[in-house]
Amino acid sequence: MSRLPLRLALIEAAKQLDAAGVPSPRTDAELLASHLLGVERTRLGLIPLVDPEVIAAFDELVAQRVKRIPLQHIIGVASMGNIDVAVGPGVFIPRPETELLMGWALSFLEGCGSKPPVVLDLCTGSGVLALSIAEARPDAVVHAVEKEPAALAWARRNAADREAVGDTPIHLHQGDVTDRNLLPGLEGGVDLVVSNPPYIPEGAQLQPEVMDYDPHTALFGGADGLSVIKPMISNIARWLRIGGAAGIEHDDTNGDGVAALFSARRVFGEVAQHPDLAGRPRFVVARRVATDVEAQRNRTPEAQSERMAE
Repeated sequence: MSRLPLRLALIEAAKQLDAAGVPSPRTDAELLASHLLGVERTRLGLIPLVDPEVIAAFDELVAQRVKRIPLQHIIGVASMGNIDVAVGPGVFIPRPETELLMGWALSFLEGCGSKPPVVLDLCTGSGVLALSIAEARPDAVVHAVEKEPAALAWARRNAADREAVGDTPIHLHQGDVTDRNLLPGLEGGVDLVVSNPPYIPEGAQLQPEVMDYDPHTALFGGADGLSVIKPMISNIARWLRIGGAAGIEHDDTNGDGVAALFSARRVFGEVAQHPDLAGRPRFVVARRVATDVEAQRNRTPEAQSERMAE
């Protein structure tokens, strides 16, 4: 049986995906083909012809995507930084824009000195943000918190996979990031907090891939999108050491709102908003600063001796 041109199959797949309303039809067609063939997307041009069985299998994958099943559910993985993580029903699919938060986090960690930094990822979902930081900074002590059992199961699976290939193990915790009693052992000892929490305002119109497949508890943050972020900031204040920093991703309507929540607390300074690649507000960062009482305490001889001993 004669072999068939892959290029024509990709063109037809892109047409079908476009007609179904898939936002990036050509890209998705190529990613499905690269997954099926086990090659990088950029090397598809080196495979001009494939067996009819491959085309049939490719058509089946395209048919799933036409139904608006998320691409990541079809291929089974999502990527961030240098790693892939397994995803599927019950866990939020990581979005590319979160890589900007990861990039900021790694840049901040570069200035943390020689002491191994302590990192806390809140609402970790699949664990991808925590695990990508652990992969890039094997010296870091990374903690991650997830409330939902289904998502935590995915995070545990991904953490085990990354540990198996040599990455530094992370510490997973089940808990509610708004709970004032969560992780008391980390109070005042965290260098960096990152979070991609539920932040979409209730009633927002979303793509089928999001509304029908991402867990609603990972998407929506109350009427204003801030129902998780507001109490979480209080916890961040007690976890961060003085000089530590936090970065929180948010809905593009809430850049000013999240910045105001940080600025309203005197333990935070250097509050700054960061846009995504499209110029939309995407995440806010802030640094933990000393209050007058803390600053006075740090000027005592005992405190100075403790810092010299560290």
